[in-house]
Amino acid sequence: MPKSVPIAGFSTLFRKEITRFWKVSFQTILAPVLTALLYLLIFSHVLEEHVQVYPGVRYTAFLVPGLAMMSLLQNSFANSSSSLIQSKITGNIIFILLPPLSHFEFFSAYVLASAVRGVVVGFGVFAITSIFVPVPMQSPLWVLLFALLGSGLLGTLGIVAGIWADKFDQLAAFQNFIIIPLTFLSGVFYSIHSLPPFWQEVSHFNPFFYMIDGFRYGFFGVSDVSPKLSFAIVGGCLLALSFATLSLLKRGYKLRN
Repeated sequence: MPKSVPIAGFSTLFRKEITRFWKVSFQTILAPVLTALLYLLIFSHVLEEHVQVYPGVRYTAFLVPGLAMMSLLQNSFANSSSSLIQSKITGNIIFILLPPLSHFEFFSAYVLASAVRGVVVGFGVFAITSIFVPVPMQSPLWVLLFALLGSGLLGTLGIVAGIWADKFDQLAAFQNFIIIPLTFLSGVFYSIHSLPPFWQEVSHFNPFFYMIDGFRYGFFGVSDVSPKLSFAIVGGCLLALSFATLSLLKRGYKLRN
């Protein structure tokens, strides 16, 4: 079989996933950007004079990277999970399973498309909010690294949720009871150093905290924990979840039966 056939299959599935969210960009891109802007306007108006975060960093500027990363993570998850559950419920998943695609190509196409949507939304949030408050960027490489790791991790988690769920209600439960609480309790709106000691310790068990803290380090050059520790934890979580997801796809769990 020519070597170009698998690559063509991957690129076709990848383009299909990109086209799927791009055709409804008002819902998939502009709406989350507007939501993040409203968060910024409301929280900055209420808390700007009352909350101290890092020395020399305004609270409004502190919010911007957190909101950008939160939007990036949630939309990366939404892309792969919603695509899979729609395909399963409508029955057109058969048109993805019948072609000679390997489980790795299947995985790569969905995760990369999710990463593209997440990064586009995250960049959109940063670009729009930067009009209202200037935010420095001390280390662009750390910003890019954590954006890619975070979008890849949530895109992979979205595949797991899409495989597991049999109906939209189950997927909504996964998102409302796992993704959103972990995101909101990860330090998007505050530094964990402002929390009581018990809740600081609890926050260290939340992998979303390391994604947002490492991402924020790229902007201000300061963070609640070392960015190298955050990189090790987020990278380790991505590798472990990727191996587990590839195993599910190889077995065809809840897809081929």
